[in-house]
Amino acid sequence: MIRARTLPLLAAICALIAALLPGFALAQERANHIAARLVAEGPVEPGRPLTLAIAFDPEPGWHGYWSNPGDAGYGMELDWQLPEGWQAGESQYPVPRKLVIGGLMNHVYKGPYAVLVDLAVPERAAVQNIAPIVVDAQWLACTDEICVPEQARLTLDLSSAPPQPTAFDRWRAAIPALLDRPVTYAIDGKRLRIAVPLPAAVALPEPHVFVGQRDLVQYAAVQTFSREGDLLIAEIPLADAVVAPDPISGILSFGDGDGVRFVGEKGTVPAAGVPLKIASADTGPLWLLLLGALAGGLLLNVMPCVFPILSLKALSLARAGESDARARAEGLAYTAGVVIATLALGVLLLGLRSAGEAVGWAFQLQEPAVVAGLLVLAVAITANLAGLYELPALSVTRGGEPASAFATGLLAAFVATPCTGPFMAAAMGAALLLPPLQALLLFGALGLGLALPFLLLGFVPPLRRMLPRPGPWMVRFQRWMAVPMGLTAVALVWLCWRLGGAWFTAVSLILALGVLVALWAAGRRQHVGKPAGRTFALLAAPFAVFAAVALPAAIAEQPTAARAQDVIPAQPFSEARLSEARASGKPVFVWFTADWCLTCKVNEGVAIEREATKAAFEKAGVVALVGDWTRRDPEITRFLTRQGAAGVPLYMWYPAGGEGVQLPQVLTPESLVTLAEGTAPAGS
Repeated sequence: MIRARTLPLLAAICALIAALLPGFALAQERANHIAARLVAEGPVEPGRPLTLAIAFDPEPGWHGYWSNPGDAGYGMELDWQLPEGWQAGESQYPVPRKLVIGGLMNHVYKGPYAVLVDLAVPERAAVQNIAPIVVDAQWLACTDEICVPEQARLTLDLSSAPPQPTAFDRWRAAIPALLDRPVTYAIDGKRLRIAVPLPAAVALPEPHVFVGQRDLVQYAAVQTFSREGDLLIAEIPLADAVVAPDPISGILSFGDGDGVRFVGEKGTVPAAGVPLKIASADTGPLWLLLLGALAGGLLLNVMPCVFPILSLKALSLARAGESDARARAEGLAYTAGVVIATLALGVLLLGLRSAGEAVGWAFQLQEPAVVAGLLVLAVAITANLAGLYELPALSVTRGGEPASAFATGLLAAFVATPCTGPFMAAAMGAALLLPPLQALLLFGALGLGLALPFLLLGFVPPLRRMLPRPGPWMVRFQRWMAVPMGLTAVALVWLCWRLGGAWFTAVSLILALGVLVALWAAGRRQHVGKPAGRTFALLAAPFAVFAAVALPAAIAEQPTAARAQDVIPAQPFSEARLSEARASGKPVFVWFTADWCLTCKVNEGVAIEREATKAAFEKAGVVALVGDWTRRDPEITRFLTRQGAAGVPLYMWYPAGGEGVQLPQVLTPESLVTLAEGTAPAGS
C-alpha cells in the first residue's frame, strides 16, 4: 500500500514526466545534421529500370560516408519496402574524398551528394495506384570532432512525385563509370597490387584507390602508382593478417573529382613501370630544376664526401698553369669525364626503374660488389699517389695528358654524386618523374655543375695565375694526398662490413691487398725501366679468381649489419609502422639515412642523435622511425619517390593528426627540438 505521504512525491514525478514528454518527442523529431530525401528520375515504365536517388544535404561542417567508410565510422544501411515483384539494385556512390584525422583516414562526402539505386520493375507492373516506396535508411553524420548516428524513413509516392531529370543529370555525372575492361590484382608480400587498364592520355593529378572491401588495406598508408603504357599499376600496403577476397572492387579517383569504378579478379600484375608524376609532388618549371641541378653539382665541390676527390683535382689544377692549350684540354677532358659519368648513371638508373627495379639515386653504393670494386680502386689510387707505381690513366702529376683528367672526372662523378646536397635534391627527385630526355638534361646539368670550377680554370687565365707555380713541391703534395685517399679506403672497408658483414669484408680486403701487392711488384719493375704488365697480371690473377668465387657467396650469405642504437630509440621504418604511429595520435619523426651518406651522418651527429633531442621527443611523445637505405630497400625507394626525393637524406615530420612535412636536408642543432617543443602537451 502506498503511504499517504508518498502521494505528493508521485504526483510531482508524474507532472515532471508529463512536462518532459513533449521535449522527448521533439528530440525524436529533430532534423538530422544530414538531411535526406528520396527522388525518382521519371515515371514508371513496366519492364524498364527506375532510378531513384537518395539525396543528402549535410549541414556546414558535417560529412557523410562512402560504403566503405575507412578507418572509422560505418556505411549507410538501407531497408527497402517495395511493391510486389520490384527489386532494389546495388547502391551507386560518387567518388569520395580522403579525410585524415589523428592518423586515421576516412572516405567522406562534404557538401550535397546523392546515392543512386536502380529498381528492377516487373514486366506487368502497374503504372497507376502504385504502392508507395519506403526505405528505412541509417547513416553516420560526423564533424571533425563528433559523430552522430542518424536515421530516417523516406517515402516516395510515384503517382504524385514529379520527375527531376536535371537533378539526375548532375547526380549521374558524379557517379564514376564502371570500367568495361578486365582489372587484375595480386598479393605481393604485404602489398596489394592492382593493374588498371587506363589510357596513358588520362590525366591523374593525384590518384587514389578506394578499396570497397573493409579491412583489406591500410587506408592511411602511402599508395604508389606507375604506368606501363596504357596500364596503371597501383600498390597499396595490406592490413595485417587478411585474406583477399575474389573479386575485389573499388573506385580509382583521379584526384580532380572524377574517377572510375572497377571490379578486379586475381591474375598477373606486371612489374612497376614508370613512376607516376602527381600534382602533390609538382616538379616545377624545367629551367628552375636545371638551375638547381647546376647549383647542386657546384656545391658538391665543397661537400665533405667529395674531399678525397678534391685532392686529385687540386694537383691537376696546379698543373693547369703550364700552358693555355694544355689547361683548356684538361678542363674539357675533365668536364667530359664528369658529364659522361653522370649521364651514364642517369641512363642506368632510368633504365632499371623502367624495368621495374626499385632503385634511386646513389643506387651503385647499395651494391656490395660495387663497393668492393671501389675499395680496390681507392687502394690503387692511394698506391699511385704514394709513389708505389705509375699508371698514366690515374696519375695526377702528369701534365698535359687529357686521359688522366678524363679518368679523374669519371671517378669524381662516380663517388661524389651520392651526396645529394640541398640544391640538387629537388632536381634529382624530379628526374625520376620527368620524361627521359628532360631527366637526362638534369643529370647533365648536375655533371656540369660539378666540373664547372675546373672548366673555368682551364679557360680563364687570370684564375689560373692565382694558383701556385708548378715545381718539385708537387711531388711532395702528391705523397701527402695519399692520406685522404687512404682514409677513403678505410671508410670503404667499414662500408663493406656494414653492407655484407665480416666474411664479405674479409674477402674484399684480401682482394684489395692482393691488388696492392701486385701493384707494388709492378712498380718495382717500372722503377728500373722493365715492363710491368705481366708481373701485375700474374700476381693479381689468383686474387681475382678467389674474389670471383668468394664474393657472390659472401654477398648472398651476409645480411646488412644491424643499425646501432645510439641516442634516439627509433624503430625500423615500414609503411605499416608509419600508419600505426600516425594512428596513435602522437607526432612522428621519420628519417632516411645510409652509411655511405656523409651528409646523413653529419645531420645525425649535429641534430638527431643528441640528448637534447631525445629529451624533447620524450616530453612530446614523439614516435621515431628510421629508414636505413644502405642496401637496396624497395619499400623505402617507393616512399622516397612518392615524396619527390631521389635519395637520402630525407626527413619527414608528422604533427599529431596532421599531414607530413618534409624538412630541409641540412638540420640545425635545435631544429628538431623546436618542432618537438611546439607539439608538447601544455603544462608538461
